[in-house]
Amino acid sequence: MRRETAYKLAGRKHDNGAHHAASGVAKTREIRFKDFPPGQAAQAWRSLAALRGVQVEAGRDELTLVVHYNVLDFTLQLLDEALMNAGFHLDRSLLIRLHRALIYYVEDTQVHNLRSPERLIKQSHEVYIQAYAHHPHGDRDDTPPELREFK
Repeated sequence: MRRETAYKLAGRKHDNGAHHAASGVAKTREIRFKDFPPGQAAQAWRSLAALRGVQVEAGRDELTLVVHYNVLDFTLQLLDEALMNAGFHLDRSLLIRLHRALIYYVEDTQVHNLRSPERLIKQSHEVYIQAYAHHPHGDRDDTPPELREFK
């Protein structure tokens, strides 16, 4: 049985926006740049501020920017790759790369989970009951009732 059929038989409805309210889709991340060439953060600020749905503010020093975004629209990996493709040089120290890799993985997993339909955990037995009721099986007797009692 296909998954869509199972969901339909169990009466599951999939509105993609229903379970997003408290799922932590609003993200605040810090992007750190290398110190050479100077002035990268200011240029990147202008580039990122042009994106609809991304809010940018100054970080704790002149090499960092703080970005706010919705993870269903953007991910940190997408923003970082766009900046690197535009010629900006991000900090590549070991700690920053590990931190970035963890954030990439977490956001990718979260987006995947938010976009996939709900799982049938508590109603899985309903699927099989409905499927059994709709298919012919061996407990039907086509013999007319008057002939069943004949001895």
